[in-house]
Amino acid sequence: MLTTVRVKGGVIYYELLKPNETITGERYRTQLMRLSRALREKRPQYEQRHEKVILQHDNARPHVAKPVKTYLETLKWEVLPHPPYSPDIAPSDYYLFRSMAHGLANQQFRSYEDISKWLDSWIASKDEHFYRDGIRALPERWEKVVASDGQYFE
Repeated sequence: MLTTVRVKGGVIYYELLKPNETITGERYRTQLMRLSRALREKRPQYEQRHEKVILQHDNARPHVAKPVKTYLETLKWEVLPHPPYSPDIAPSDYYLFRSMAHGLANQQFRSYEDISKWLDSWIASKDEHFYRDGIRALPERWEKVVASDGQYFE
């Protein structure tokens, strides 16, 4: 399982879970702590300009666990509401992972470390425009979701 957090300029934080690892509320809270630290280190202008962070995550149980909600309140991040499983509006599903799937075609990995190295390389190969385009496509994508009245589309 891959957890990614992006801003319009690129990936700020990602974590690749090892086989048989799962996300729990506590694990997700730890990821948010690491994300907050990475954001301060990689994008110090957010704190300097007092810009708020807007987080969109789905309603999976770990994401709505009490320790997570409490931690997000301390960060004062805005959490966008997200309908139950809706891949049409999740940028990771329709943009990032679709592109990644093309890169994974015909790849064979022998170890977790090989996967991790490939992932590091793939993320680094994408320029700022790649990530910016994915974020900028959100409003149009959301409008399509509303217009489709919940029906899936490509």
